[in-house]
Amino acid sequence: MTELPPVGEIVDATPRPLPARIPHRGQSVTLEPLAIRHAAELWDAAQGDPRGDGWAYMGYGPFADADAMRRHVASFAAQHDPMAWAIRPHASGAVSGWLTLMEIQPANAAIEIGHIWFAPRLQRTRAATEAMFLLMRHAMDDLGYRRLVWKCNALNAPSRRAAARLGFVYEGELRAHLVVKGRRRDTAFFSILADEWPARRDRIAAWLEDANWDHQNRPRQSLSQAHPPSAS
Repeated sequence: MTELPPVGEIVDATPRPLPARIPHRGQSVTLEPLAIRHAAELWDAAQGDPRGDGWAYMGYGPFADADAMRRHVASFAAQHDPMAWAIRPHASGAVSGWLTLMEIQPANAAIEIGHIWFAPRLQRTRAATEAMFLLMRHAMDDLGYRRLVWKCNALNAPSRRAAARLGFVYEGELRAHLVVKGRRRDTAFFSILADEWPARRDRIAAWLEDANWDHQNRPRQSLSQAHPPSAS
């Protein structure tokens, strides 16, 4: 008798819910559904990057003036995929970037975190990490997605480091995947799967805890060193 061809494991094929346009509040940051009212604050935040380095790997920007930023925000905020949130750190109270859930595939239980733009004042802060974590946790814990994706221009070294720091697993590259701003883009793909998520979640959550931060708002342990407290 001929052996049957190999097939994948059976999974829960129930379509996952779509994310909702709702705020998410953490210890150091709040994510607000992106709206045109955020445009002025975002334009102000962008002035900290006069050369526009932070837009190098984005499909848009830098913007010539406040009106151009406002038009982009108006269009971006009206989309459902990607679905964008403005990032408001509690320390400053000023919106300092945005990020999205995108490539939303309820039937495949797959979703991506992307379109991440942090103004210089937000970069390498506790609030920046927590902003990403809030959406990651929402996608995996609240909505029950099985595959969380991170992708970036293969030349984008900071994004690749961020993916590794958050626990995403490198999957490989699609060569000549896109044309962005007239240039070839090879795209690097990373993912976290549902069975990998609890360990990643608990490590990031432990790093974000107040006990890990000193009086100068510096982490006592790096994210790679952080671990959840032992059960009593």
